[in-house]
Amino acid sequence: MAAKKFDVVVIGAGPGGYVAAIRASQLGKSVAIVERENLGGICLNWGCIPTKAMLRSAEVFHLMHRASEFGLSATGVSYDLPAVVARSRGVAKQLSGGIGHLMKKNKVTVFMGDATLPAKGRVSVKTAKGVEELEAPAIILATGARARTLPGLEADGDLVWTYRHALEPKRMPKKLLVIGSGAIGIEFASFFNTLGADTTVVEVMDRVLPVEDAEISAFAKKAFVKQGMNILEKTTVKKLDKGKGKVTAHLESNGKTETMEFDTVISAVGIVGNVENLGLEALGVKIDRTHVVTDEFCRTGVDGLYAIGDIAGAPWLAHKASHEGVMVAELIAGKHPHPIKPGSIAGCTYCHPQVASVGMTEAKAKEAGIAIKVGRFPFIGNGKAIALGESEGMIKTIFDAKTGELLGAHMIGAEVTELIQGYVIGRQLETTEEDLMHTVFPHPTLSEMMHEAVLDAYGQVIHM
Repeated sequence: MAAKKFDVVVIGAGPGGYVAAIRASQLGKSVAIVERENLGGICLNWGCIPTKAMLRSAEVFHLMHRASEFGLSATGVSYDLPAVVARSRGVAKQLSGGIGHLMKKNKVTVFMGDATLPAKGRVSVKTAKGVEELEAPAIILATGARARTLPGLEADGDLVWTYRHALEPKRMPKKLLVIGSGAIGIEFASFFNTLGADTTVVEVMDRVLPVEDAEISAFAKKAFVKQGMNILEKTTVKKLDKGKGKVTAHLESNGKTETMEFDTVISAVGIVGNVENLGLEALGVKIDRTHVVTDEFCRTGVDGLYAIGDIAGAPWLAHKASHEGVMVAELIAGKHPHPIKPGSIAGCTYCHPQVASVGMTEAKAKEAGIAIKVGRFPFIGNGKAIALGESEGMIKTIFDAKTGELLGAHMIGAEVTELIQGYVIGRQLETTEEDLMHTVFPHPTLSEMMHEAVLDAYGQVIHM
């Protein structure tokens, strides 16, 4: 059987792969995309999108309990977990269908099945109907990643869950243990805690949300504890003993081990790249700790083979994958795109309160030996935040004292995942403190705090 010829074959139809396919098609290339499970990948079907739908339900539930603060009354407030999950699944399904439409519109040929790379420039796809052989001078690996499992902490879908089980919970946990306080762990902790689960979060590092600025982590911990969460830092889960309807967790901290009992455990201890069974090693692709080694343009070192998104390493974010997809498509089409700077990619965590950041933390800037100016502004000093009933939070900015370059911005509070983009654009345009000071921010908005945090770094804050 003759191989079907394309200019570009993309393996994986998540936010990296499908975006790469669309952009390559826009640039006049004939494109095929291979997906083994769902168009839209984990992000759209089992990650970013359905979790946000569930967190929105929890947020509305939380606000219903606060009705009296707003001069409203809501009695007999309750939730229906299967209905919350059904809404979340419906949102994911709607968007996944939308990706199918985009593939048709952009004339991208979709192959549903498992891909392997038998030789350079060749892709073999095992579909439900048989094997399809594809050929292309450019192949983009966008196979993503999956949840890491640690020995002794394996998920069974009953007592011990991964993010997948947590998105379709069989029951509402009464006593929940979340292992790992990165974005995934803390979002699920936030969701179930808001709905009334007695929630404990265990973090091996010395603080929750360990990639964030230390001040933001401390603020977050205080907020989570106030909401009733039990936060255990510098603690390791050594093993889980499963019993009937319960799990006994062995927790080690400061050389001492104690046991605690839970009815549900969610493991969120990082991810591993989907690099197996593709035939990468035989092609000479370098793999380091489950991730494909690439240069700044996502080239693997094997001619015509690129790797984007989670498979190509940190930061493991959908928007990074999409941007890399566009960059690689443009590179293949002979254009001259700029490489992506990891420091310009914002991180967002949709817990309650939300957390968002871009660029360097204060500690990283000091480590780099840079003289800095730091500004802060609290939500309590902002009219819109008070009117919204969301007066808990802060915005922090870090500038290079010599050049005025915005090195980093860190936020915690209502809607900060939407606000962060202002600073992201500022960094992309290489803005200085002067540009930001001279920008007129609309009133009354939460964004005014971004202005005030800049002014504060230079001793010119107005409303504090």
